[in-house]
Amino acid sequence: MAHNNQKTTIAMKKASSLMAKVLQMIEEDKYCIDVIQQNLAIIGLLRSANTALLEGHMNHCVKNAVKQKQSGKVDEMMEELLKVLRIAQTK
Repeated sequence: MAHNNQKTTIAMKKASSLMAKVLQMIEEDKYCIDVIQQNLAIIGLLRSANTALLEGHMNHCVKNAVKQKQSGKVDEMMEELLKVLRIAQTK
């Protein structure tokens, strides 16, 4: 999974450190709206990381399977992608 690794890692690390900040805010009984805004920032970072992972998968794994004419593998990957997209639409 070396593709898009840097972009994904940065977003995940930012989300992780922000999560610690939000937990601290909750423990310190900070204003609800401030906590919610920070929580939304975490959600945005996680979505960004997920998009980077998906792009990397499409640009690396799927493209390689297509180039190598592995039709069975391509079909399997398409089913996986559809499954992930269905899950994403419900969240």
